[in-house]
Amino acid sequence: MDEHAGFGTVAMAAYNPDPELFARQLRSIRDQTHRDFECLISADGRPDRVEELVEAALGHDERFRVIGFDDRVGFYGNFERVLAAVHPESNWVALSDQDDYWYPNKLETLLPHLADHSLVSGQARVVEYPSDRVVSADTRRLDLTVPYFTLTNQFTGGICVLRREVLATALPFPRMATPSEVHDHWLALCAATQSGTLVTSDIVQDYVQHGGNAIGEMLSDASKVDPGSSWATVRSISDRYEGGHGPRAVARSVFKVSVGWRQLMVETLALRAPRSTAIGQLVALYGRQRRLVHTFRFLREARRRDLVAARSVVEYLGGWIAGWFIGGRSMGVPER
Repeated sequence: MDEHAGFGTVAMAAYNPDPELFARQLRSIRDQTHRDFECLISADGRPDRVEELVEAALGHDERFRVIGFDDRVGFYGNFERVLAAVHPESNWVALSDQDDYWYPNKLETLLPHLADHSLVSGQARVVEYPSDRVVSADTRRLDLTVPYFTLTNQFTGGICVLRREVLATALPFPRMATPSEVHDHWLALCAATQSGTLVTSDIVQDYVQHGGNAIGEMLSDASKVDPGSSWATVRSISDRYEGGHGPRAVARSVFKVSVGWRQLMVETLALRAPRSTAIGQLVALYGRQRRLVHTFRFLREARRRDLVAARSVVEYLGGWIAGWFIGGRSMGVPER
């Protein structure tokens, strides 16, 4: 058996899970055809309740263990906690949400690809709960090269598996107060500095959409921009993350969502993986020394090849303008 497909860890972040969806997800993990794993469940508050639900769903399956905490840190911090607890002998890590449904051969399908890549994603069927209506037969994630998926994230954590050694670069997670601060984007970039990433066409699970999703699937046409809705979203983000929606607060939030988060990720990687061949191009495009002419040419080529939506380009350039206003190049100084 390949060294990357032996014993591994399923890392699940849980917060106030719906009992029915949680039980179904736990059982779908239990019933995987690849059975050599532990499942760590990090409860972001009320660990006793999560332990009760796990026992009710699975009985005393020793592969499943709750490592919950009473203090809440949010889904980003909760994934950091569970990844920090991964068994030192694990060859691989599979990220898991609390409310999806894995097909029985998910691990068997994805793990062999880790022989050649540091992180692999499949696809998912998007399903509404509780109606079970199929919203989309395929998440249509694209297998883009690293400069492009740095701009437009193609990785949903719950559909990914990765080599354990990626964690040596990824932990601790970088921090920036923005809704763009997501674990899957960061982990994919870390994997890109090692043996790279792969997105396959295999549909390996249901991605369940419901009112409690921390981050749901974007199902609307990303090329269309509704100015009224966009302003309401910007104002809401500014209020939440910057404590108000004055001009400078809005500019900070706009910068962080688009440009700032990517700047922080690549600058952090430049410190942690300086010898990676991927770093130089990423720093030139997204780092603090980036140049507008260089980046504009890159964005124009991305649009010409239809690799990113026009809306993504507009939002990124808007973040660049906001950064000029608030001195964004000096924000989010990375730590090792």
